[in-house]
Amino acid sequence: MNPYFDFNATTPLSAVARDAWLLASQTHWQNPSSLYRDAGFTSQKLEAARERLATLLGCDDAERIVFTGGTTESNNALFFSFARSLPKDARIAISNIEHPSVREAAHAVFRDRIIEIPVNQDGVVELERVHDVLQNDRPALVSVMAANNESGTLQPWREIAALCRSCGVFFHTDAAQWIGKLPSGELGHCDSISGSGHKFGGPKGVGFLVLRDTAQNLSFFRGGPQEHGHRAGTENYPSIEAMVAALEWIEPRLDAVAVEQTLLREEFCDVMHLAFPGLRFIGRGTERLWNTVLMVMPEHENLKWLTRLSRRGFSISTGSACSSGKEGSSVVVQALGASADDLRRVVRVSGGWDHSRGDWQALASAFVEVQEELKRGGKG
Repeated sequence: MNPYFDFNATTPLSAVARDAWLLASQTHWQNPSSLYRDAGFTSQKLEAARERLATLLGCDDAERIVFTGGTTESNNALFFSFARSLPKDARIAISNIEHPSVREAAHAVFRDRIIEIPVNQDGVVELERVHDVLQNDRPALVSVMAANNESGTLQPWREIAALCRSCGVFFHTDAAQWIGKLPSGELGHCDSISGSGHKFGGPKGVGFLVLRDTAQNLSFFRGGPQEHGHRAGTENYPSIEAMVAALEWIEPRLDAVAVEQTLLREEFCDVMHLAFPGLRFIGRGTERLWNTVLMVMPEHENLKWLTRLSRRGFSISTGSACSSGKEGSSVVVQALGASADDLRRVVRVSGGWDHSRGDWQALASAFVEVQEELKRGGKG
């Protein structure tokens, strides 16, 4: 049985990624920026990995890709870069359900020059809202995530990218949750993309930012010419190789996985709906990631559910791992106008590519067991 249901937070290292990392660490451990022959071979391997990732993302130019330490760094680098280059009165627009690494980075540098695009009752950004913002507010940059990390709702990033392009506005998407769960071949049409290897079976501490063109200058980390002058510091080739290998391995499986896991996820939702009268699902009425269920439990605080399920070996979350421990940490549920009491009862379940029907059924049964335990112990 696989009791781990927090794949939107992080994923176990895949065997393919582990083998790729070990081989690269043993055979091409040299500094890619050094001038001797073996370092040159490592540099060639690094650029080959960049080319392979560009192909997976549908990028027309591999040099648009800057390898980073992960999506949080990528998002911060993007917004701080724009803050340096844009006029002091320039405004930007983000959705009101963005990950903290977008929302907090944007607010840190643009402060009161941010336009928040609201979502509808299903947690989806509507194109009409984006159109209105583009026409009325004239932002210099729009950032809308591809798939939400809490509810799993899919955002219309292709259509938003097209709208922005028609208005000459830069469009960025945080695709950390999309990549490795849904096909990534069209993402390269966005001006900018951020992603993290550990979300799809790669190692932690490695990710990337795709730029609109090679002329855009990040210079987020200084002190060296690495990454074509965008990010100083010795490139972590073994982790980059492992990340790309993980994505190459999972991409061909995604269509079949989506069909199978969507069925199992919906069976789980049906069982939960019957077992818990008053249970509220967030985003169930719209397209969302095949692995994700965001629920407002009818009673008892979410930490009671989490800790008691954890004692039974099951791992779930109360929302975004980057917001855990904060009061009312669910950005999505808060954006939908939920009460403070609702926010305290939010739980997120996010499965993996190989979860079985038995895994999902065991989790539902564990929820029922916890309910009985909480009833015996009094109201939560």
